[in-house]
Amino acid sequence: MTGLLIAGTSSDAGKSLVVTGLCRAFARRGLTVTPFKAQNMSNNSAICADGGEIGRAQCLQAQAAGVEPSTLLNPVLLKPGSDRRAHVVLRGRDAGVLEAGEYATGRAHLAESAYAAYAELAGKHDLVVVEGAGSPAEINLRERDYVNMGLARRFDLPVVIVGDIDRGGVLASLYGTWALLEPADQRLLSGYVINKFRGDQTVLDPGLAEITRRTGLPCFGVLPWLDGVWLDGEDALDIARWSAGARHREGHELRVAVLRLPRISNSTDVEALAATPGVRVDVTTDPAVAAASDLLVVPGTRATLNDLAWLRDRGLDQVVKKRHASGRPTLGICGGFEMLARTITDDIESGAGHVAGLGVLPVEFVFGERTTRRSSYRWRNLEVSGYEIHHGQVTARSGEPFLDGVRDDATFGTMLHGAFEDDAFRVAFLTHVTELAGSDWRPTPGPGYAAARETMIDTLADAVETHLDLDALLALRS
Repeated sequence: MTGLLIAGTSSDAGKSLVVTGLCRAFARRGLTVTPFKAQNMSNNSAICADGGEIGRAQCLQAQAAGVEPSTLLNPVLLKPGSDRRAHVVLRGRDAGVLEAGEYATGRAHLAESAYAAYAELAGKHDLVVVEGAGSPAEINLRERDYVNMGLARRFDLPVVIVGDIDRGGVLASLYGTWALLEPADQRLLSGYVINKFRGDQTVLDPGLAEITRRTGLPCFGVLPWLDGVWLDGEDALDIARWSAGARHREGHELRVAVLRLPRISNSTDVEALAATPGVRVDVTTDPAVAAASDLLVVPGTRATLNDLAWLRDRGLDQVVKKRHASGRPTLGICGGFEMLARTITDDIESGAGHVAGLGVLPVEFVFGERTTRRSSYRWRNLEVSGYEIHHGQVTARSGEPFLDGVRDDATFGTMLHGAFEDDAFRVAFLTHVTELAGSDWRPTPGPGYAAARETMIDTLADAVETHLDLDALLALRS
């Protein structure tokens, strides 16, 4: 068995980015490679061919490695529904909830499932590139850890630490990570990588040399800041990056506002919109921005009724209703679609029972059995594919069919995630939105979304091959 664990000095240090780049770079060398993440805490997920649910980042990493996504790649997925409770997805299927007090004590069965999945992958591949979670220096969680040093200790995996220099304090973070670990864990640390560097590296090199002198850990390379590269984020905060490119484009923009719900899920649904030339995506809680947009998107959520109450508290419900009354385009996706309904009956997620929705779509939603599957629907002679992750069923009382959902005037609702990744559908839907909004924006030719993602993966792999010592990393394999 063979593996390499990529840990980080913190969340969002660049673990997912480095793993993605390494998977493609090592696959180019002819190795059979697979990504792996024992436990993911994220509301951004995707569906495998068998209907199993895993983190979006692992799907992208599978693409980089050239393997089919499966629940082995991310055996434990925790989906936060509140600050103190997370829904558990074990090997792609529902497995109850995890309360805050159980996070460090109630996970033995999750660990064993993760260990079994890693062992199965390691027996089938030349290399398993493992992504850690958060930081291995979270010593308050070390006793029950099976994602970072717990996994590394179990399988004697070499560990490489990634530090993000762009956020500042990277040298202290690297040294602190090493210093906080007990000797048996320190023994598994093999070196470190600097991520997101901008400037003259000769200025940085003396600091790296001192870190190596103090810790004994070599530097395997310094990755530069890469423009135009974003990954399927685990953290909802990552969505703020979407709009960075659009604001620098010249000419008229199609303005898309996405409501930043407290428990937003599958926020990656609109990444393809943000990657479309001339489309500006603003993630917002500002009623004025939401009202002024050409298209308002109410995204998915892990807590439909709680986020609906939050939306009402901020007056955003009135924005949605006024847009509907005046024929301004609004799209609800999954939990956002549920909010647009006349009524929502929830005896499962929140236990709130029968609650009035925003009432702009002629549908009723009842929470029930959970659905996770890949699906295809038709709209305007287009076959549109995506995936569904939701509880219960929608009953439409009237309105025009829209994918699996319904449309009433300029308000649309669907349960289908990932639809905008379909280039033909995205262009057709946005063109229709411009007609409804009275905008003169028109789509311009450009690379398709799938092609853009492949280019992004290759850009990462090129950077990894240029700036990291791959031979030294391969020599670490256990």
